[in-house]
Formats: sequence, structure tokens, C-alpha cells
Amino acid sequence: MISKDQIIRIEKAKHLGDHKLNLSFNDGTEQIIDFGPFLSNSLNPLIRKYLNRKEFMKYKLDEGDLEWNDYDLCFPVADLYENNIRP
Repeated sequence: MISKDQIIRIEKAKHLGDHKLNLSFNDGTEQIIDFGPFLSNSLNPLIRKYLNRKEFMKYKLDEGDLEWNDYDLCFPVADLYENNIRP
């Protein structure tokens, strides 16, 4: 369990198919997040490019953050922790 003062970080990300990732956090919490609806509903072509599976698969973890292409696309860790990403 994470204390109030501890920072939530993503420790592991596993691709589950399509635009879904299973994220494991440093307190043992796991979330399966489908990024497909977020990407599909975006009007921004710089975000929609990640509908392409090759581009989507370029995700990486950087010091507890999930990001694509040097923070071209990223989400607040708190939103990922709560599985609450919105277009």
C-alpha cells in the first residue's frame, strides 16, 4: 500500500492487443486500459497517429511515466491509476 507521501509510479506495461495495456503500479495495483476510444475520439492528427499499431507499440516507461515518442503523447499517472482517460 502506498502512503499519502509516496509517489505512484508505473512499474510495468504489457501490451494486451489492439490499444490495450495492462499497467502495474508500485503499490501492486493493476489497470487494463483501452486507449482506443481516446485515440479514436481525438481530432488532433498528432494523437490519432497512435491508432496505427506500429506507432502505438512505441510506448515506453520513463521514470514511472508512460509515454510515446519523447512525450509526444502521455497521460497523468493519476488518471492511468484510476483508469480515467477521456478524449
